[in-house]
Amino acid sequence: MDLGLKGKVALVAGASQGLGKAVATEMGREGARLAICALDDPELPKAVEEIKKTTGCEIIGIPADVSNPEEARNFVRKAIDYYGTVDILVNNAGGPPSKNFLEIEDELWLFGFRLNLLSAIVMTREVVPIMKEKRWGRIINMTSVSVKQPIEGLILSNTIRMGVVGFAKTLSNELAPYNITVNNVCPGYTLTDRVRKLAEVTAEKEGTTPQEIIKRWESQIPMGRLGTPEEFAALVTFLASERAGYITGASIQIDGGWYRGY
Repeated sequence: MDLGLKGKVALVAGASQGLGKAVATEMGREGARLAICALDDPELPKAVEEIKKTTGCEIIGIPADVSNPEEARNFVRKAIDYYGTVDILVNNAGGPPSKNFLEIEDELWLFGFRLNLLSAIVMTREVVPIMKEKRWGRIINMTSVSVKQPIEGLILSNTIRMGVVGFAKTLSNELAPYNITVNNVCPGYTLTDRVRKLAEVTAEKEGTTPQEIIKRWESQIPMGRLGTPEEFAALVTFLASERAGYITGASIQIDGGWYRGY
């Protein structure tokens, strides 16, 4: 299936590792021209070289901390300056820490807001005028299955990510006449470094091992395993494609059946 991504310009935030890197790699395989961002550390140039070597795509890396609105905004502006346009935006950022309600001070709530909601708003605002002019665009927010079913111990993430859903659903209606789609992808337990870290934190609180925590999660998933970053990336890449032009305003979980609702 030709997804129609060859030559499209795709901006993927938080793509030096984990799910973001997997998404950028999959889009690169489809022939997209990429701009990725992440914190200014050695992982970003390493990811750029690895993705280029694996896919042969054109790619640039731009250091940016998307919890800082100015840096998030500059990531998009620099990418557009380099390529001259933009077709696809993937809003992604690491999740806030796992803490109980009374452990979270005001500053941490504000950090979570900047990291997961304001970053998406700021970056989206930069691409929409160009997409409207082209009458084509794809905006995809990487959230969590917690927007369908809250995850214990992640009250900060559970709360902030629901704001992303409200933002995307409302914006999708506004932009639909311009052939711009806005969707959320909601991963369940996927074997990334963040999930491994969450297993370690949970295990420490419960006096057990990370391996036992992961086994518990797997026992709750009908497919009996955690997902892979590559499976997640395939969904995001499809939503970014020409073939997904009639899907908008959706929050699609990819969780092996973990979410029990309809």
